[in-house]
Amino acid sequence: MKFTQFLKTKGSIGAIFMGIFYAIAMLGIFLPGYAAIPGNVDKLPIAIVNDDAGEYGAKIADQLQENLPFKTIETDLTNKQALKDLEKNDVALVVHIPKTFSLDIQKGQASSSIDFTINEAGATTVSSTMKSVVTEINNQLSQQFSQQTAQSVLMKFNVPEKQAAELAKQIETAYVGNVVTINKIPDGMHNNMLPMFLTMAGYTGAMIGAMQLVGAFREGRGKASKTRLFLYVQLTALLIAAVSSLAATGIAYLINEPSGNLFFHIVGHQILNYMVCFNFTAVFVFLIGEGGMILNLPILLVQTLANGVTMTRDMMYLPYEWMSHISPMYYSVQAYFADLYGSISPSPYLWAMAAVGGVAMLINILIVAVVHKSSAADKSGTDTEIENLAKITV
Repeated sequence: MKFTQFLKTKGSIGAIFMGIFYAIAMLGIFLPGYAAIPGNVDKLPIAIVNDDAGEYGAKIADQLQENLPFKTIETDLTNKQALKDLEKNDVALVVHIPKTFSLDIQKGQASSSIDFTINEAGATTVSSTMKSVVTEINNQLSQQFSQQTAQSVLMKFNVPEKQAAELAKQIETAYVGNVVTINKIPDGMHNNMLPMFLTMAGYTGAMIGAMQLVGAFREGRGKASKTRLFLYVQLTALLIAAVSSLAATGIAYLINEPSGNLFFHIVGHQILNYMVCFNFTAVFVFLIGEGGMILNLPILLVQTLANGVTMTRDMMYLPYEWMSHISPMYYSVQAYFADLYGSISPSPYLWAMAAVGGVAMLINILIVAVVHKSSAADKSGTDTEIENLAKITV
């Protein structure tokens, strides 16, 4: 066989096609998606809560609204409401000016502080960006209040040495920003990425499993009814989901050491994740066969950006945001953040993921019923099942 003949083989053509396709798909999806960082940071919503009855609180709140680079700034929330929204990642930062802020500044007896609260159990870009923003705000406010205090001190000349030292200290501590981090994630990038890695492990395994089990479904045609084969496919997927979920959870506990009482939560979550992803990725494979994997690959790549690990929906460009609403990966990741590190229930995300899986399974049932033509085995299988049912009832 000549080299030119080898290049014309099915395997060579497929390898060449996939090499080019995967390069175009990966770069064409990742580069535009990541272009949203930091360009779309201004789309993150924040909340400013001013409980101060004095003049300083109102001035600072106005300055922050004018100078912060965020298009959506909530100012009509109570601190309790704002912190609840922060728990759910509906806002990215809560700035709270306490009641005694102006009074503390005027007295000059103790450091005055503003609370900046950040939620770590969410997109990594959000928490890191908010920390940078808070650092900049604190530096400016510290300088501003130190200058104001210095002006009042300079008006008092010929003061005793002891009193002068106290006034100098007052200048240094006129303002101290209080940064509060809720739902702190343990140190280590492996902890930040655990929700995504657990989800990806289930998704990629389910995607490959979908190709192989649907292939087994096609091979089994003529040997059993398509209803029975479809049931076999789902049962096999469930068996794989249980075994692989135990393996994935075991490795997570070996390396990340999450809380022991979350073991069955993680196992159950992984099983659901696998089954939902299996039916989600099986749609194209049931519809067009192995060629469905060509469509599944770019869909997987889009979801790696649309799953909420790196950026929130507010920051995503529209195609990625749309995908996040039907993406099992998005709901799985958010549920893991809530369960592993958060203080809210993961149930809404799990139910949303289950709904995606239910719709995908219904689509697969319709494809099997309509696209895959009935064979003699289907008819004989159905007749046998009716006869067995009749015997049981008799």
